[in-house]
Amino acid sequence: MGAGKSTKSKRVSQERNAVLISEDEWLSKLYPNQITSFDDYLHYSSLLKPLVKSHVLDILKTGTSVVMDFPANTVNQRKWFKDLITEANAPNELIYLNVSNDVCLRQIEKRRLEQPERAIYDTESMFIEVTKYFQEPDQSEGFNLQVVDRNA
Repeated sequence: MGAGKSTKSKRVSQERNAVLISEDEWLSKLYPNQITSFDDYLHYSSLLKPLVKSHVLDILKTGTSVVMDFPANTVNQRKWFKDLITEANAPNELIYLNVSNDVCLRQIEKRRLEQPERAIYDTESMFIEVTKYFQEPDQSEGFNLQVVDRNA
């Protein structure tokens, strides 16, 4: 949360003329006002993933690139991406935004002001809940890993 994942995803999709698929956007449109806790997010995200996987596979079959604005905070979350990539037999790039907690919290605060509709779940307590599960990605996971250090 707050690392700049959505901003980076938008930029990359524009630069590469790729289809952008944002988990936040899909969740907010499919399940409006239903995600008020981390458990709600986990539940609805798991419902969304089979649909997204099928959709992404269909897009990739056309030869079109896809940028996925989804969290990949844990080895298990990244395994879902790796399985999708393997099934599609598609090239990949995992962009890891290396950002300190302090920077993320400042960006979350700013986002709450700019997007008040997100204030209910863009909180420090939600950030702490999500961040305690974070596992830094590693080359051994089989991705073409690009690390972007945003701590400066």
